[in-house]
Amino acid sequence: MKKLLVIATLAISFSDSVYAQRRDSAIEARIEQVENGLLPTSSAGGVPIQGARLAERMTALKVPGISIAVINNGAIEWARGFGLADVASARHVNEHTRFQAASISKSVTAMAAMSLVQAGMLSLDEDVNLRLAAWKLPTNEFTAQRKVTLRGLLSHTAGIGGHGFQGYAVDQAMPTLLEVLDGKAPANSDPVRAEVVPGSAWKYSGGGYEIVQLMITETTREPFDRFMQHAVLDKIGMKESSFVLPAGWEAMASSAYLVDGRDVPGKWHRYPEMAAASLWTTPSDLARFVIEIQKSASGQSNKVLSQKMTNEMLTPGIEDFGLGLFLGEKSDARRSFYHGGGNAGFRNMMFAYTSTGQGAIVMTNGDNGQELIEEVLRAIAREYGWTNYLVANTPPPT
Repeated sequence: MKKLLVIATLAISFSDSVYAQRRDSAIEARIEQVENGLLPTSSAGGVPIQGARLAERMTALKVPGISIAVINNGAIEWARGFGLADVASARHVNEHTRFQAASISKSVTAMAAMSLVQAGMLSLDEDVNLRLAAWKLPTNEFTAQRKVTLRGLLSHTAGIGGHGFQGYAVDQAMPTLLEVLDGKAPANSDPVRAEVVPGSAWKYSGGGYEIVQLMITETTREPFDRFMQHAVLDKIGMKESSFVLPAGWEAMASSAYLVDGRDVPGKWHRYPEMAAASLWTTPSDLARFVIEIQKSASGQSNKVLSQKMTNEMLTPGIEDFGLGLFLGEKSDARRSFYHGGGNAGFRNMMFAYTSTGQGAIVMTNGDNGQELIEEVLRAIAREYGWTNYLVANTPPPT
């Protein structure tokens, strides 16, 4: 009897091993299809699409490194780095290389803010000045008509100025958050103020997210990065993510590169505008963030937010933007959410379907990275049967 059990166990182990090998082989084949099948925006009518090689496109666009994570069937199917994280030292990108997520930071910040709403510590629809102490949004002719709310800040409908931030070189003085909000030296950005009537239009605003940063720090009485770590990142298992780059992580961080391929002096810029731009992370960690949203939206997980709160984030407002997330088509099978990000020398995209368990995160360390990202996502779309990022057919030239 024992001999039969041993034989059965060995047979099962062998079968599992064969299955794993076949699965790994199939995934490698898919990676190769993506790596060697980058696609243009469109093709001339009737002309076969010629896929480009990733390495060739990286060289042409002067993007030294790229990291990709693909989500399929509700899990990370594969993650891989290509090229160099640092040209001078010839250090390669791998799946653990940290990149600046830039504006994708806003999506993570929005989840944290919603967790405070869920806990009854913040309200989506009250005047934000009722929750602020050290600084208040100055009143003007626009806020006299309607008050700025957290919902408006998270959805870019609060009428606040300050589209984005350029960051600070390593040898530059860093402003405090209050100096950023008031545009006072050494801040290199304008004061954060209402510029149109709140709720009247969609106006992308990194400045608005800095008001959210202050609301979170004053409400929790914690440094922003510390709260984000335990309230969101740790709960989701984003172990390779932080809103402040720890000194011990610098050897795993990618350097940043300009349009002409030169490195950003000091390797990268620093961003005191943490809620809007400072997250360091990997595609795999952002994939975990995406998967949590997908599962929470369907009621399968509530590591940070309830199903109700997650679906609040995914409810379209003006310009089909939710709370911290851009939203795609509304039909069930094609519903999607996404957010891009660009800091000095970094370009990134996070895209996912809400209910099909699919998505991808692509992070690059070059200012020309957006074109490369689009080509990679089109290759992924073709390989995985997505309805987004398809190559458009155009009529042949006459």
